[in-house]
Formats: sequence, C-alpha cells, structure tokens
Amino acid sequence: MTVIISIILTILISSAAFPQFPSYRLHPSQNNQIEPAIVVHPTNPDIMFASAFTIRLSFKSEGVYLSTNGGQTWTGTDTCFGQPLSNHGGDPGPIIDKDGNLILSHQGGFILGMYSNTSTDFGQSWTNNYQIAGNDQDKGSPATDNNPMSPYFGRTFLVWTKFTNPFPIVISYTTNSGNNWSSVSQINNSLPSRQSTGPVMAVGTDGTGYVSWSSALLVSPFNEKNIGFAVSQDGGISWTVNENIYACNGVKTSSLSPWNIRVNGYPSMDIDKTGGSRNDWIYIVTSEKDLAPAGSDPDIVFHRSSDRGNTWSAGVRVNQDALNNGKNQIFPAITVDANGGINVIYMDNRNSPDSAQIYLSRSTDGGDNWTDYIVSDHKFLPKSLSGAGSGNQGDNIGITHTNNKLFPVWNDDITGVYQVWTAPIDLSTIGINQISSEIPAGYSLSQNYPNPFNPKTVINFQISAAGSDWITLKVYDALGTEVRTLADQRQSAGSYSVEFDGTGLPSGVYFYRLQSSGFTDTRRMILLK
Repeated sequence: MTVIISIILTILISSAAFPQFPSYRLHPSQNNQIEPAIVVHPTNPDIMFASAFTIRLSFKSEGVYLSTNGGQTWTGTDTCFGQPLSNHGGDPGPIIDKDGNLILSHQGGFILGMYSNTSTDFGQSWTNNYQIAGNDQDKGSPATDNNPMSPYFGRTFLVWTKFTNPFPIVISYTTNSGNNWSSVSQINNSLPSRQSTGPVMAVGTDGTGYVSWSSALLVSPFNEKNIGFAVSQDGGISWTVNENIYACNGVKTSSLSPWNIRVNGYPSMDIDKTGGSRNDWIYIVTSEKDLAPAGSDPDIVFHRSSDRGNTWSAGVRVNQDALNNGKNQIFPAITVDANGGINVIYMDNRNSPDSAQIYLSRSTDGGDNWTDYIVSDHKFLPKSLSGAGSGNQGDNIGITHTNNKLFPVWNDDITGVYQVWTAPIDLSTIGINQISSEIPAGYSLSQNYPNPFNPKTVINFQISAAGSDWITLKVYDALGTEVRTLADQRQSAGSYSVEFDGTGLPSGVYFYRLQSSGFTDTRRMILLK
C-alpha cells in the first residue's frame, strides 16, 4: 500500500511541479565545489559546519563553510588552510566534537593518505595536516560520540576503505580533537573477490558504534552486491562483523546514462535518537536497480533494523515516481529529525529527459510509507568535472537537521561552475499548504472535495489557537484501522489544505479525524474506483 500526501499546487510528482523551498549557495565563488557534507554542533543548534571538495585548475582543497545563526547566513572559504596547502585531495569529512572544535578529514594531495585538520576558532585557523594513515585510502566518513552519558563521550571516529587486498574497512579515533589519532585497526576482511567500499559510521544513544558499507565486485561490472555491517560496544576497539546483512544490486558505473557520469550505490545511514518508540532504530538507504523493490532504473531502497542491527527489514522503495520509468534516483543521503521523521534526499531526473533536480522523500512511520517533495528550485545538467577523476561530478550529497528544519546540501553547475546549494525545509509546514494566516474564529474540519473521489481528494481545516497548537490529522478505514497520518505537528493559527491520495487503497468508506488540545472532529469520505 502506498499513500502519497502532497502539498497542494506546490509539490506534485509531475513535470509541472515546483518547490516551495528557495535554493541558495552556501559560498558563491568561481571555484568548483563538489561532494558536500554538513553537520550540526552537538550543543548549539544554530551552528552548522559544511565542507566540499574544491577544485580550481590544478589546485585542490576542502571548503570550510560556517553558519552561526541557524543557516540564515554563511561565511567561509574554498580553502582549508591547514599546511601544507598542496597536500589536500578532497573527500572531505566535517565533524564538530563535544568541545565545539571543527575537525576536517580528507585525502592527501601529493602525498597519499588519510589526513585531518582541526580548528578551535570556527575555521579562522587550522592545525597542520595530521597523517592518520599513509598510502592509498578512500572515502573517509567521520562520526562523534556526543552523548555525555556514554562511556566514550567525546571520542571522534573516522572509517574508510584501505585500498590494498582484501580492501577492508579500517578505523581510527581521536580523544583530543584531532591533535593525535589512534593507530589504524581493521574492522572486516571483505568477502572473497569483493572490496568493501563507501563506509559510513553512526553512534547510538548509549555509545554503541555502527558501521555499514557496500560489498562490491572486484571484476566488471564492479557494482555493489550486498551490505556489510559491524557493531562495536567498546568505543571502536573491537567489532562484531556481518559481511552480508542483506543483498542489494548497486548502481556503480563509470558512465550512467544520459549523463555519462560516475555513480555509486554506497549506503547512507542514520539512527533514531529521539527517545520515542523507535529509539535506536537504524536506517540505511542505497541506490539500486534490477532487484526488487528497485526497478530497471536506479531507485532509492530503504532497510531498517529495530534490534540494533541483528535483523533487517525487507527493502522499501523510497522514491514514489512510476516504477521502471527510465528515470534515475542516485546519491541518497539520510537524516532522522528530532521528531523521528526519516528524511532522504537524492538527485532525480523524473521531470526531464536529462536535467536533474534534488528531491526529498520523507517518512513519519518508520519507513513504511514515503512522500516525495521537490527541493531544488531549478534544474541542472550533471556532467563530469575535469580534475575530479574520470567521469566524476561528485560521489555524494548531504543532509542534516536543526531547529526543526532540514538542511540538504548538493552540488550543481547551474551558474556555470559546480557550487554547493541548500534549500532549508521547515518541518512545521511540510506536507501542509497554508491557505490563509488570518486567525479563524474557531477550529473547523471541512468536508473533503471531491467526494466520492478517485484517487485524490482535498481536506481543509482551520486552527484558531493563539500562537500555535499541536494537531493530528489521520485517516482510518471502515474498521477503524489507521491508514495514514496526514499531520502530527505543531501548527500556527490559520487555514490549511492537505491532499490525500488513495492510490493503492481499495474502494470503500474512510474517515478522517482532526484532533488538537481542545478540538476533535471526524468526517466520512468515499473512495470509489
């Protein structure tokens, strides 16, 4: 069953769709900025730190982009000034530790290896490059334990792929803001004739560390065939490893049509830390094709674990466009917001033969059902970037959340050079279209129209509370079983509209109920196919 709730006239899954979220660049410049990542300060929700792989002619570095006012304004530079400047090679991994220090991991430049720099003054100055590991390494991903109750509070980790046989995932950590790092230790061994690629790490509420990665073929077509997973309960010292938690069919290729760009199916992972009914549930998304629930073109596939990684759900297709329509959904990034909503962004060309947009798919029920929203307010044409590697225009995009807003970051070249863009998404209004901000005389729930309907109908309601009120709007079938939550959030006074889509539901009588602190009303509607 799939039920789609979209914002009236604003977010429709069609070629006529347009977004409600204005897009802007974090740091406008004439330098190319790709592979963006973004994180939030662990104790100050107004501070965000983003980075990107920056390229200008033969010079390569990592961008440093800061906001100290919740994303209203940004400052920064396209160069990390940790010396030597010539030994920076991209794959940036930004993190903010418990003391508020910025740590930036990255590849080496003229000397291969994995490196880090630290700033104690919000990017004004940086320590010299610290070599965590030498030789050929790939795709570092940082994480930090920011729970004061954890025995490993303040420990910052970095995981990556060691590019020598058996191509394992390795780890190092720092306990002093990157002044020095532990010796490198190996997490897994890789499956036979496989390489472990694209690792990502997350830390649970009790300090348990989780790492996931793709297990990719070492021979053509080199794509990802399953997901590996490891758990550490001693601060990253020892690991319980499962090389295959579930099968996948990743989209890794050097020439994805129609753009002829390099893509991958690397996992993105996050953990619910809300303290609610799904606390410590783990979520993973990848880009896959030709293996259900993915179709014959790249789709975003979601799996979850409700028991700390011991067992995993069947896959769920995240993007809600038509199956097997020849459109690409690639480079997913995931974050779980403070309300437990699961938010996945990705690059998508469903509305064009070749141009791409950024989409958000959001689930408020643990990943069973998803709603799609267009995020970017313009289209762009992906293309490979000279100096970034064969076919490369960036291997990832990113997303975080703070102050009840989502902050996605992606790179596109609509300005003529690749730049990092964002479009803040206010979770208090997503999924609901405000018709009027005038304060109504009272609460009301209107009859849906049309009624009967097939498959879509509109529900209007009014909120009269001074300031704001917590509301829920839910749909039930004739037996009283909940079909969908249309709204479960704090909402300011005004008049609102929500579209309900009954695609996939049987014909019959349904009921929708609006509840707030001082109001409840239920109405009946008929789905007639």
